Amino acid sequence: MKLFIAGGTGFVGNLLTEELRNRGHELVLLSHNRRSTTETGVSYVSGDVAAPAGYAAALQGCDAAINLVGSIREFPSQGITLERLHVEATAGMVQAAQQAGVVRYLQMSALGTRADAVSGYHRTKWRGEEIVRGSSLAWTIFRPSLIFGPKDAFVNMLAANLRLAPIMPTFGHGNYRLQPIHGRDVARCFADALERPETTGQTYELCGLDRLTYRELLDAIAEAIGKARPFKPALPLVIMQPVIKALQGFSAFPITSDQLQMLVEENICNGCWQETFGFTPIRFQQGIREYLSR
Repeated sequence: MKLFIAGGTGFVGNLLTEELRNRGHELVLLSHNRRSTTETGVSYVSGDVAAPAGYAAALQGCDAAINLVGSIREFPSQGITLERLHVEATAGMVQAAQQAGVVRYLQMSALGTRADAVSGYHRTKWRGEEIVRGSSLAWTIFRPSLIFGPKDAFVNMLAANLRLAPIMPTFGHGNYRLQPIHGRDVARCFADALERPETTGQTYELCGLDRLTYRELLDAIAEAIGKARPFKPALPLVIMQPVIKALQGFSAFPITSDQLQMLVEENICNGCWQETFGFTPIRFQQGIREYLSR
């Protein structure tokens, strides 16, 4: 198949393009910056995902379009907003795909996405989903939990901090649960969906096998890098929320109010996706050892 991918040069995108190339697909990757390649079966088109007029021609002749674009945080001065990336970009890509005669469409969303979500991230992801569901495309939507793997942002950041000092404060009690899934498993689900017509019109919540509290996740990361379990003082939310709100405008500050809300509300699912895709996901401890212990 000939596939158009937006977001194919990011963390999950690199894992997905590797999976798809191994399966013999021809790939057209949308890139913000002009790129050249010597890779067989891979070409790049330069453009802005929120401005479909610049890349619409590249969708001609494609069998499917895949939208991986998203951002966990806004940087308005750089033109990076949740509204632009999750809503406007999705609307433009869906319209361009329909006009080009593309049939199949895969959308990356996020676990926790819903109309009444507290976080702007999940609310805008929901609006993007609604655009996809309202289209004439043969769509499939994926909602992964926290994605980990080589070059991920979150786990690698925590590991870097734990290497510096055996202390890692938690926001509140730290017993809110996460169910991380490896990026390779997410990539495999996307690739499999292209070969499984029964996934059309379905939304899949993707989680790994391990449900971990945030405190347990920190301990697992410490073990993977050969460190003792860190001291985890609890920072009261009633104090941290106004502090984060005041400082989140600085790009160097590591967390926003939106991210804090998503962290403390938990991020778990029932794993029903395994019944459709038929494989066992990579365990968290096994997966992080592969790249954190190097």
